Amino acid sequence: MSQRTTITLEDDVVAQLRAEVQRTGRPFEVVVNDALRTGLDERTRGAVEPFRVEARPLGLRKGVRLDDISELLDQVDGADER
Repeated sequence: MSQRTTITLEDDVVAQLRAEVQRTGRPFEVVVNDALRTGLDERTRGAVEPFRVEARPLGLRKGVRLDDISELLDQVDGADER
């Protein structure tokens, strides 16, 4: 079942849809419906995965402590630099 409706599309969206029509040779209506389906499917599937950071060894020398910044600066630059 189809439903005819009127919507207002922003210029950048129309340009992308027309480019897809030209690229694929499919009718505008089909391209719009496919784009909407894809966008809605992505939302319902939770397509955006949470950002994750993988911990990796930093390769620091033994004895270097990162919890005391002034001590760390003394070790790296020398105590005379401050």
